[in-house]
Amino acid sequence: MRGTSISVLLLTDGATDVRELLPGFPLAPYDVKQAGLKTTSTQDLIPLHPDLILVDATRDTQVAEDATRRLSLAWEIGLPPIVVIVDQHTITSFHFESGADDFLLISATTDEISARLAMILRRAGHGDEATVLKVGELTVNPENYQVYVRGRPLDLTYKEFELLKFLAQRPGRVCDRDLLLREVWGYDYYGGTRTVDVHIRRLRAKLGAEHEALIETKRNVGYRLVPRGRE
Repeated sequence: MRGTSISVLLLTDGATDVRELLPGFPLAPYDVKQAGLKTTSTQDLIPLHPDLILVDATRDTQVAEDATRRLSLAWEIGLPPIVVIVDQHTITSFHFESGADDFLLISATTDEISARLAMILRRAGHGDEATVLKVGELTVNPENYQVYVRGRPLDLTYKEFELLKFLAQRPGRVCDRDLLLREVWGYDYYGGTRTVDVHIRRLRAKLGAEHEALIETKRNVGYRLVPRGRE
């Protein structure tokens, strides 16, 4: 989010305004832009850089599911939360496993929408950088650069902390090596993606054998932070 405005992208092929779908949608602090549900690609999101994506599933759930699935696989651009707009009929037919993070009913009140979106954004790690992040038994505090796992403090380097924080802001979401290198080390870093692998190994070592599975490898894709280790 930039400043006090929250950038929202509404994907729809029918509505002309977000309030046509959600009459109770609050005007502030949201800056809503629209794009086609069928035509918007993952590359289209890069210049728009939304904080939140709304997907219109009130008309054709199959089209909405296809769009959600297409966008939710866009690991390389660090996808923001996807919230599906549904009505009493489509909520029972929409397959949320396609990649949606949450939903809003068209009958939701302004207060309900505001509370729901605030919760979704906090869960995704947006907002105040000082917000304490918790993923399972892992706690990351960006304000004082402290990390605890099951109450045990971890002694991390700056880059190790930034890498873990980036993953903790996106729990359950796979981040590929290029994205991690770009966002944690910066565009002007000339090292290869092996740097990411080395830091992941160091983080796992510091987490210890009991908690190293918090960082999961997705073969040929990247890494993600999961709420708890494998049984």
